[in-house]
Amino acid sequence: MEKWECPCGYIYDPAEGDVDHGVDPGTAWENLPDDWVCPMCGAEKEAFWKAD
Repeated sequence: MEKWECPCGYIYDPAEGDVDHGVDPGTAWENLPDDWVCPMCGAEKEAFWKAD
């Protein structure tokens, strides 16, 4: 699964999810809730890009 990077440097890794914010490990980017935001800076999903 692809990782996604926020402008603040946070990388969403689907293998890890975002357990502290209710996203289980194994949750693909496209399956994140529409209202999910970066846990570090609060940026919306639209601000992220595919990490290398």
